[in-house]
Amino acid sequence: MTHKLKKEGKFNYIEVGTGQPIIILHGLMGGLSNFDAVTSYFSTKGYKIIIPELPVYTMSLLKTNVKAFANYLHEFIDFKGLEDVILLGNSLGGHIGLYHTKLYPDKVKALVITGSSGLYESAMGSGYTKRSDYEVIKKKAQDVFYDPEVATKEIVDEVYETVNDRNKLIKTLAIAKSAIRHNMAKDLPKMQTPTCIIWGKNDTVTPPEVADEFNSLLPDSELFWIDKCGHAAMMEHPETFNEILYAWLKKREF
Repeated sequence: MTHKLKKEGKFNYIEVGTGQPIIILHGLMGGLSNFDAVTSYFSTKGYKIIIPELPVYTMSLLKTNVKAFANYLHEFIDFKGLEDVILLGNSLGGHIGLYHTKLYPDKVKALVITGSSGLYESAMGSGYTKRSDYEVIKKKAQDVFYDPEVATKEIVDEVYETVNDRNKLIKTLAIAKSAIRHNMAKDLPKMQTPTCIIWGKNDTVTPPEVADEFNSLLPDSELFWIDKCGHAAMMEHPETFNEILYAWLKKREF
């Protein structure tokens, strides 16, 4: 990770740049460093990039759910004294951003989701019965990307460590169940927040039809595709991702 973690109160976060705040929400097994390219690019374009460490493995089991994470984000936004934030979330982070926007629409100026959960959850938290087999976990990590080479040894090691930590595995499964419970199909048509949807055409975790459904259900959304790209577009095609998002932000005058 190229950016320094700040610790204030109960919050750990990265903060780079000045200007319009963009809060980045990481996924279930996604490190803050997954957004290095986004952070480096937008922090020089008039945006303040803030990446809080979400308490996915530190909340009590009873609070390990999408709604509790959305409320934690609300506490963080209040703690930082922010208004009119842009939320950018990948995978579970997208779901948390959507749920937070449902609860606190007046705090959010715009949403950006990529490979977001919230409509389709079959792959999250499943298939860890052979979690002690490193090669099986390596294959699962590689399957997240169109190009398996993106799954570096560091990424695979982190996933392997997570699923072989009993506490983390229990919480991973709790989050997966919570994501199914907090399906947002009925909420999305009521959400007027401008939303940029950026999706990998080859995403096997949240397949392309999920992006189409988000786009059809959200009243003010635009959908952009990235070819030869899996579940984490901002990692696999960072330049294209940044160009798409920057053009959308400029067009909407954010």
